[in-house]
Amino acid sequence: MIKTFIKTLAVISVAAFLMQSCKSQYEMLLTGNDVDAKYEAAFDYFNHGKYTKAAQLFENLSVLTSNTERDDTVQYYWGLSNYRYKDYYTAETNFSKFLMTFPYSPFFEEAAFLRIDCLYRSTYRWELDQAPTYSAITTISEYIVENPKSSHIPICRKMLTELNERLDKKAFENARLYYKMEDYRSSWVAFKNVLKDDYDNIYREDILYYIAKSSYKYALMSLESKQKDRYLTFVDDYYNFIGEVPESPYRKEMDALFRKAQKALGRYSGTEDELNEREKDFERERKKLMKQSEQ
Repeated sequence: MIKTFIKTLAVISVAAFLMQSCKSQYEMLLTGNDVDAKYEAAFDYFNHGKYTKAAQLFENLSVLTSNTERDDTVQYYWGLSNYRYKDYYTAETNFSKFLMTFPYSPFFEEAAFLRIDCLYRSTYRWELDQAPTYSAITTISEYIVENPKSSHIPICRKMLTELNERLDKKAFENARLYYKMEDYRSSWVAFKNVLKDDYDNIYREDILYYIAKSSYKYALMSLESKQKDRYLTFVDDYYNFIGEVPESPYRKEMDALFRKAQKALGRYSGTEDELNEREKDFERERKKLMKQSEQ
């Protein structure tokens, strides 16, 4: 038992010694002035996927190789090490500095793309702040204009599409929030503004639908003295909707609301029984909406 314990202790001690030796060797590299040894070790760590240690060594080397032929290589791989480690914020800073300092480096185009990728990966999902998304879109657009023959153009366009769709969803959901809150006037205004700011929003059909629904419900819940003008607004929204998307899956619902609005405006030409039945439906719907708004 004692021999086994002593043997185990010895193994642990040797392992601890070896670990300490490795650590000391790395620290000696960091604190030493042997540029060639640091340079070789930095690439060795990088090639073996030890990106944090590589980044530290390249950062350390950046001072020692400043204004030498190795300067742009060290600066580029410092950024690339942080990128591979997925520290995109630091990597973007590295690449931004690199692009300003080394406009004629053979690494320039790749550094420009990697900076874009860092910005893209640093954006947030649509529910959160979209300031980084706008920044990424601007930078990607500039890259496409300045590097039209780059092999990275297809992925840049894909990034732009995804980021713009995220902004479309953000705008759509922000407007729909008013509708969910049953603030139909604000909902109508918000959806109108979405299309005013972005005519090609990917949710355009849904937005047109909610514009018409909002104006109809706003009219339905209004005082009788104000209903006529508000139903006329819905009629305009209805015609805008069916004129643009006549085969929409929302068409049946929109047609039903249109008939109700026409009845409210005294324009419906159905039979007496149909008129009576629609009047009952109309009144039930109105009471339901009023009850919901009071809760």
